[in-house]
Amino acid sequence: MERIEEMDWNIRKKGHDHEEITWSGNRFLTGNGYMGIRGTLEEYRKEQLAAVNLAGIYDKVGDGWREPLNAPNGLYTYLKVDGIQYRLPEKEPLKHECELDYRHGFFRRKTLWRTPRGNVTVRSERFADAANVHRIGMRYTVTADFHAEVEIITGIDGDVWDIHGPHYDAIEFQEKDGVLSAEAITHEKGDSVWVSERCTWNFPAEVKLKQEEKAILRRIIFVTDGDTDYIVDKWVSVYTSADIDSNEKSCLTDGYEEAKKKHMDCWEKRWEHSEVYIEGDDAAMEALNYSLYHLHCIAPRHKEGLSIAARGLSGQTYKGAVFWDTEMFMLDFFLDTEPEVAKSLMKYRIDTLSGAREKAKQYGYEGAFYAWESQEGGFDACSDYNVTDVFTGRPMRTFFRDKQYHISAAVVYGIMRYTEMTGDYSLLRAGGAETVLECAKFYHSLLYKKVGGERYEILDCIGPDEYHERINNNGYTNRMAKYTFESAVKTLKLLMEEKPGDYKEEADLLSLEAKYKDAAEKIYIPQPDENGIIEQFEGYSNLENVTVKEVRKRLLHEKEYWGGAYGIASHTKVIKQADVVTWLNLFPEDFSTDILEKNWNYYEPRTEHGSSLSACMYAILACRLGMPEKAYPFFLKSAAADLAGGGKEWAGLVYIGGTHPAAAGGAYMTAVKGFAGVYIENGTVKVKPHLPDTWRKMRFQIHYLGKEYRIEITKDETSVLPM
Repeated sequence: MERIEEMDWNIRKKGHDHEEITWSGNRFLTGNGYMGIRGTLEEYRKEQLAAVNLAGIYDKVGDGWREPLNAPNGLYTYLKVDGIQYRLPEKEPLKHECELDYRHGFFRRKTLWRTPRGNVTVRSERFADAANVHRIGMRYTVTADFHAEVEIITGIDGDVWDIHGPHYDAIEFQEKDGVLSAEAITHEKGDSVWVSERCTWNFPAEVKLKQEEKAILRRIIFVTDGDTDYIVDKWVSVYTSADIDSNEKSCLTDGYEEAKKKHMDCWEKRWEHSEVYIEGDDAAMEALNYSLYHLHCIAPRHKEGLSIAARGLSGQTYKGAVFWDTEMFMLDFFLDTEPEVAKSLMKYRIDTLSGAREKAKQYGYEGAFYAWESQEGGFDACSDYNVTDVFTGRPMRTFFRDKQYHISAAVVYGIMRYTEMTGDYSLLRAGGAETVLECAKFYHSLLYKKVGGERYEILDCIGPDEYHERINNNGYTNRMAKYTFESAVKTLKLLMEEKPGDYKEEADLLSLEAKYKDAAEKIYIPQPDENGIIEQFEGYSNLENVTVKEVRKRLLHEKEYWGGAYGIASHTKVIKQADVVTWLNLFPEDFSTDILEKNWNYYEPRTEHGSSLSACMYAILACRLGMPEKAYPFFLKSAAADLAGGGKEWAGLVYIGGTHPAAAGGAYMTAVKGFAGVYIENGTVKVKPHLPDTWRKMRFQIHYLGKEYRIEITKDETSVLPM
């Protein structure tokens, strides 16, 4: 697929704003699936939330939350001129700008300071190597317009930013053969993180080693000629005891330009299958592809069976845990563009089945109750007290861990959707079938039947709308349980087809089939009332009917939590995010178009959209209803979640900032499933477009059943062509 030439593929920010340091760390993030490097400047430290966040390795200190590790920062570099430090944010520059090339994953900065004797400029470029995921490359250039006495101080900063740390009990530094290294030992399990750093430079200089308590640095000392570029190429390698399979922990290097080209080639191959072209709306096209860049940055291509955390690799927020976001909001992008990554995401859930079984057992259930916040082994990192009361400073009891039953159904949905979209049954055979059946067993153990009643119910739960806790018969939860029972029946049929003649086992499978058929048929699914409205949960219609604006006025503190026992929204019809609308997106055939539209119109004004997951659900359904003009602002909200900033940064007193990969995936689903209207019918890829008025053309590619299709849509015609 030819590159989109209409796009600049660069995000730029001119000037230095102290208030935007944290947000810029997310906006300018680079990553390669193994690690995410926050878009902070080389001289920044933990006070500015500088971090190299690692995938799949965690630590817990005391009573704090277990969270992912940030590696010692091997990029740490700052400048001294004539004995004076020139670094942000302490020293204000004359000019400053940052740039992210999101076509190829390069972060660049250019900063000009005025010194007493002249001007000095720092330029840098860095990348999380896509060709070698353990490596970071950086080029640091200093230019002065006078004979300046310059020191570049560079090395490894072990004073790491942690939310609930410190996670390293000890860090050992050393220098050998010109390579600086640090081995950091974690508190909980004694895991190791090894960081190595090597530099080369193109000018004569005196070099001195500088050892600090939590850093090892080299001082590169030289005198500049006017308007000459002094270039330091810096290589950093990162390994952990969770992934090391040899004694090689040092930074193997190519020449900078050679490594840069290999890295760029990897990115070009990704965009060949994933970029989305939109003619007539450059802003939308750039925001969407920027969102897809973030998904590429966090895709676990380097190791089978890893998933993606709710905040990607942007830091320790949400404990670096895997949520239902992955299956319900990110999976579609990878199914369409890189099915092998999608398979790895679902392999993670299969590999953590034992943790889900253990959680079910803890709560007195059978089967597999998947974690709300899943870490290694399926361990649920969610605490019983997940929010802090802003008035008392005390932790508040929440029920996310206990009552979010719909997570197991998201796992089943992901496994079944992978199988349906790829035609690859190997995932089912390699534990996927067992996972589906264990989830069905879990939901069956949840079911209640009243004395003399006929229907099955699920009581005391929380749906996607977290502002209303411990409710009965949440429509979304019950419908996903029904889907799980139906998926179990399909899976059992497959098992019986593959194992003919084993009569004892077949009898057991037939018994299970009858059991789950019965559950699927009798589970209570809320139906539209006389006005066509589907009650989100029993008793919702009796809550206070008030607007989001009116509820917001009741806040006594800007960071006050809206849900829970005393939340300002708890006793109202105001909801956090799409709940019934999410159900209607997944199963639109359940009701007529008229019912879908009535529920969209009813629930949207009552939705606070307090989650980045919400907007895309309203956007996709609006497209299905032929309302692309109503879908468009929700699409942009998802696509620009990390571009525009301004998202929710706090839950009570807990910082929840970071990137929003679920919103990125939601923007992709809105573009492809919503505006383009891609759907599968009888094994054939079809489209039913609902393009916004200004969109003259769309072009993209998707995978289906082992083939790649090129889809082009204009106002007058559509084409779906195998490649």
